[in-house]
Order: sequence, then structure tokens, then C-alpha cells
Amino acid sequence: MDFKQILKTMDLKQTLKVVDLKQKLKDVDLKQILNLKKNEVCGLDIGSSAVKIVVMHKDDTGYKVTTAGISQIAGLPNGLQEQSKEQGGVDANVTKAIRDCFMSTKLRASNKSSVKLAVCGVCGPEIAVRDFEFPQLPKEEINGAVSLEAGLVCPFNPEQAVVDYQLIPNSDNKTRGILVAATNTLIKGKRQVAQKAGLKCVLMDVDGLALLNCFNNLAGDHEKSTTAILNVGSSYTTLAIMSDDGRPFIRDTACAGNHIISWIAEANKTSSEAVMEILFGDSPNGGTESGERLEKACDELIADVAETLRFYAASEKSKPVEKIFVCGGFAPAGGFVELLSRRLGVETCLWNPFDSTLCHISGQYSDFFKKTGPAMAVAAGLAMRNIETPREK
Repeated sequence: MDFKQILKTMDLKQTLKVVDLKQKLKDVDLKQILNLKKNEVCGLDIGSSAVKIVVMHKDDTGYKVTTAGISQIAGLPNGLQEQSKEQGGVDANVTKAIRDCFMSTKLRASNKSSVKLAVCGVCGPEIAVRDFEFPQLPKEEINGAVSLEAGLVCPFNPEQAVVDYQLIPNSDNKTRGILVAATNTLIKGKRQVAQKAGLKCVLMDVDGLALLNCFNNLAGDHEKSTTAILNVGSSYTTLAIMSDDGRPFIRDTACAGNHIISWIAEANKTSSEAVMEILFGDSPNGGTESGERLEKACDELIADVAETLRFYAASEKSKPVEKIFVCGGFAPAGGFVELLSRRLGVETCLWNPFDSTLCHISGQYSDFFKKTGPAMAVAAGLAMRNIETPREK
């Protein structure tokens, strides 16, 4: 599937939905077009240390989670071990993790009688989400102008990437919109690893947009103004903000959980596993010294976030962010959210999207989401994309 035809941000302020223009995807009741017992559409978040899967359906009362699972990537515990250098080694580990995750959820990937459909996400230095503003242009000149703009703002060669855009309606005789770009290598890699696991990637999204989509659908109106989502994973941290006029602001940084854990491990002259036990377990070796080490290890990340928030406030000419919702695999680390709140000077809270009154989960997943909910936010946002199943030829 051509990524350029599916990475299209529509009605960003209201829904942040990504649609496939070629297939004319639109909001539909999935139950009317899918045989859900045989063919599920899942949100598939392929991270650097784990694979997360969420399947949910929308009804009049909100979103109902029907399936969810998480599986660590073998040989890469929490993303801290050196990745295999053998050709295809990493892909094999990721593919196995996807299959293991499906087995745990009983969705059974690679079942020949049922082609599984997945919505995947991308993040990192090989993607870019930027807004643009031109003097009012004729329709036939917009593509060229956006291509030139992409060459100026993308941190990679746009000629080796897919670039698409969505215009934002306005009444001041300007051509405004959002451009989204991702390298061909990144897109191809995600699609191939999903395909090897027996899945068909029918939609590709940007993690930051998926986070905003999830938050927009589950948060109350009083929580949506001047708020930011900070997703701290193993390899990347994503800061996502929705401006007052509906323009998404997305920035990724490579300073994330792995960096913090490795810094503490080196400072303590101990293993990464021991550090994780202190941060995420009930280890008796925590305390003041552990808190001081965590703060020093987070200096770079906090500085990056603070600088990005200042840049956003200045460039967007909007109100400063008043509240930050923190999610991702590293978010539950002991003392982390409190540290961010104190150092950034902004109210900060741990965000578990599955705690929302608009998200309904069965009893079998209650304990699962209490523990892993913050890490599943991107997968939930991906699962919320309404798509139409491609017809069999």
C-alpha cells in the first residue's frame, strides 16, 4: 500500500484521523463491514523493546477494548542489549514478538484463513510533522509549494521520503496546512516486519498523531486546552501538543528510557536490570540516593522538553502548556512524573488512557491495564483509526 495515499491528517482539531484517499476511507461502523470473529483490525505499536497490540470498537458510550497484549522483543530485554548484527536478526526477533503477542491475545497471526489487518505507527528522526503557511495559492500550485517547504524543514532528504499534507480551512486569504513526511526506509521496514508476522499493514500513522487522537477521544473537554502528551518509551520520547487553532505540534527526541537507565547503571556500577528493579519494582535499595541519580540521569531529557515547550509557546503564539500527561513504558518509573513536574514547573500527571470513563474494559483486562496502560497509549490511538476493509479481488 502506498503510504502517500494513506498518511493524510483530516479534521485535525476534531478527530486527528488518518484516511486512505485512494480507497476513500471514511468513518464507518466497523461491525457492519468486518467479520470481527475472523478478521480483526488492530493497533500495532512496534517499539524498540516491546510490541503492543490493542483492538477496540466504538459504540454510543465510548470505546470498548476487546483485545490487548504486550510482548517483549526476545534478546532485547527492555531495549538495553545490543541488537543482533546478523542479517535479518532483529527482524526475526520483532516478528517473533508480534506472533507471541498475537498468541497471547488469541488473535492468531499467520492464520491462512484470516488475513489480519494492522494500523502501524512510526516515530523518530525519520519522520516530520510541520505546519506551513503561504500566501493564498491556486490549487495547482500547492503541491509544488509543499514540496519546497518539505525540503526546508525535513531533517532528511524529502526525495527519499513520502510527503503528504492536509489543508486547514481559514478565512484570512492564506494557504495553511500540515505536512507529514516519513522516509521510504522507515515505512518499508515497518511494513515488512508486519508482513513477516502474517499481518497486512493497511494504514500507517505517526505516533505523535496517534497519541493526540487517543487523548482527543478519551479526555474530557476541560482537559484538552493547553495540554501536552509526553510519551517516554525505550528509544524515543515524543512530545505532542494540539494548538488552539487545531494544528498538531509533534517532536521526537532520542533521549528516553534506555538513556536514563544506562546512565544510572553506569553511575551505580551495576546492571540495567538492577536499575529497573529499583525504578519499577519494590526494591529496598531506593531512597534519596536513587532519586538524586534519577534526576541527574533525566537532565538531558528535561532540558529537551523544556526547550521544546519554550519553542512551542514562542512560535505558535499560544498559551503556555498548563498540564502534561505522561505515558509510555518509562512513565511509571518511581518518582519520574513528580520529578518532571518539579523541574518543568508545569502540572504533570501519569496518563493511563484506559482509566477514562469513555474507555470500557472487561474484567479480564483490569489488572493488565492498571500495570501496562501508560505503555499502551500509542497502540490505543492506532486502534482508534476508523478504516474500511479493502475488498478482495
